[in-house]
Amino acid sequence: MSAQSFVPLVQHNGQPATRETLALLAFSGFAHFTAMQVRDRRIRGLDLHLERLRMASLALFGVPPEEERLRSYLRATLENGPADLSLTVTLHSPAGEFVAEDVAAPDVLTRTGPASSGPQGPLSLALFEHERYLPTIKHVGEGAKTHLLRQAVAQGFDDALFVDRHGRISEGSIWNIAFWDGSTMVWPQADKLAGTTMGIVRRQLARIGIPQREQEITPADLPGFAGAALMNSWTPGVAVHRIGSTLIPRDPAFMELLHHVYGQEPLVAP
Repeated sequence: MSAQSFVPLVQHNGQPATRETLALLAFSGFAHFTAMQVRDRRIRGLDLHLERLRMASLALFGVPPEEERLRSYLRATLENGPADLSLTVTLHSPAGEFVAEDVAAPDVLTRTGPASSGPQGPLSLALFEHERYLPTIKHVGEGAKTHLLRQAVAQGFDDALFVDRHGRISEGSIWNIAFWDGSTMVWPQADKLAGTTMGIVRRQLARIGIPQREQEITPADLPGFAGAALMNSWTPGVAVHRIGSTLIPRDPAFMELLHHVYGQEPLVAP
């Protein structure tokens, strides 16, 4: 099914979203979400998505979603769409914005889109000094990411990569980045969002005994790596061939490893 022919399904608390409901949410910036790929109405890393939503709700609203209620909304959405699709789950407070306390579990908005496997790559990344507010939470209203993506494209790059105030590489616009030193996966040590695909890759690499480490990585360290890849809910790996002015080697075996271990993660029905 093409993106042009795909009819999105939007549900609010397991029911078709109404115009009135969506009007209230149109200008709301106090919410968080998770995004996933659905295949055969099943999801890889479902536990990671549910934990992300739980922890973010506690941090933002002080109240977690009830897991079975959340699963029932996911089932209601998946039962009414094609077997393969993209799914975004957004949680927001029924109390709205600009209130000091929450008194109820968050409401749940689900939205489907056409299935995606991400760009083919390889990609070039422009470096920008930028730190996300509440970096460990996947929250809405982050216009800076799109602004910096557009600046990167205007400069002749494909996307943006962020460096924090200490000069450490952290994450991309909508991506985690991973580096390969020829035998070990190296994850940037900096404040960042730990993506669900990153979580899947990490635990599957651990399962088969591939070494991993976290370290502070600066742009000056880039020539020492044998490969780099971006990953998000679309894909476990898109090759990166240039960061700023530094060329990054392309290692097909590294990319094959990322896609292989991701494929070992079971698809789970909600």
